[in-house]
Amino acid sequence: MSVDVVTFGCRLNTVESEVIKREATSAGVSDAVVVNTCAVTAEAVRQARQAIRRLKREQPHARLIVTGCAAQTEAETFASMPEVDRVIGNEEKFDAASWTTSGKVAVSDIMAVKKMRPHAIESIEGRTRAFVQVQNGCDHRCTFCIIPFGRGNSRSLPIDDVVAQVRLLVANGHREVVLTGVDITSYGQDLAGLPPFGTLVQRILTDVPELPRLRLSSVDSVEVDPALLDALADEPRLMPHLHLSLQAGDDLILKRMKRRHSRSDAIAFCEQVRRLRPDIVFGADMIAGFPTESETMFDRSLELVDECGLTQLHVFPFSPRPGTPAARMPQVDRAVVKERAGRLRDKGDAALRRHLDREIGAHRRVLAESRALGRTEQFIPVHLAAPAEPGVILNLAIMGHDGRQLMAV
Repeated sequence: MSVDVVTFGCRLNTVESEVIKREATSAGVSDAVVVNTCAVTAEAVRQARQAIRRLKREQPHARLIVTGCAAQTEAETFASMPEVDRVIGNEEKFDAASWTTSGKVAVSDIMAVKKMRPHAIESIEGRTRAFVQVQNGCDHRCTFCIIPFGRGNSRSLPIDDVVAQVRLLVANGHREVVLTGVDITSYGQDLAGLPPFGTLVQRILTDVPELPRLRLSSVDSVEVDPALLDALADEPRLMPHLHLSLQAGDDLILKRMKRRHSRSDAIAFCEQVRRLRPDIVFGADMIAGFPTESETMFDRSLELVDECGLTQLHVFPFSPRPGTPAARMPQVDRAVVKERAGRLRDKGDAALRRHLDREIGAHRRVLAESRALGRTEQFIPVHLAAPAEPGVILNLAIMGHDGRQLMAV
């Protein structure tokens, strides 16, 4: 066995796992399992610890190394586990030397990191969509979020480096590229000339004309700049799908979260973008059961699904993270948190089904991700009636759905 990487969490971790495998292998590491952790919720940390114990039982002779956001924020937690051989921080994981030096913990102050390193990846194994990390870290301090302490402050990859990475991935067969980061719409504020994120998007589309599809990961609507709106309006190769970091639908809860948008801001943004790009669909991150949330406040989150026209929800039951201000606020009963999360998911499922109903009879361009599964430009999964070659973009008629994915021929 060489180096196996087990990845938890976001798309950014998917990108970085490719780099981790490359750096560890180049350092001569072998017979090792690397667990690339997520810290976004307490449940994510619990799952990582559970996986570590299972992996050690399954591969008792393998060296077990832990890295990622949870390793950065809770290094001693993982170092105290007898199954773990080494804990490596979020900056150290990109240094080949960190994988071979002695000592159980190699975790430095992530807030001291000022520059983003380019991580050129030639391809992402087993994927027709490739992810390009354009930004890391976050300068905001939402009261529920531990991620800035795992990732550090915001830093961006220069435009020329991003364009070169996209060009390489396309040359190696990827038909769709997804731009990802911790807070991608804050892109460029640390670079010379302060280029906004929309300028980066426009440069990619201009400089890599052979790229069929460009997609964005989660965006913060209050940071969306005019150049990005122009690209959404004018560029069919920029996919009509935005995943929004909304979190809640009540203004007081948004204020207590230290979010920078209001309920009306979110609704107005969706209306504006829909005017510019009528075929766009919106997904969103939403938190259920934030501290002090009343039933009336929660109802406003439910109502926001309809008012913003959301079709895909990523629902988080609130999970207090030690060290964050929200963990010190009056908590909602855990049973209520769970019940509200269930209702919010049900609301999202109903919104998705309505969208799928509207798709029946339409013709869509579908990127085949496997022989049996593809994705529309709006990121809706499609079951393919006839096997297709992964990476092919097909023009298909939508014939039905099963509540989760479309059926096409």
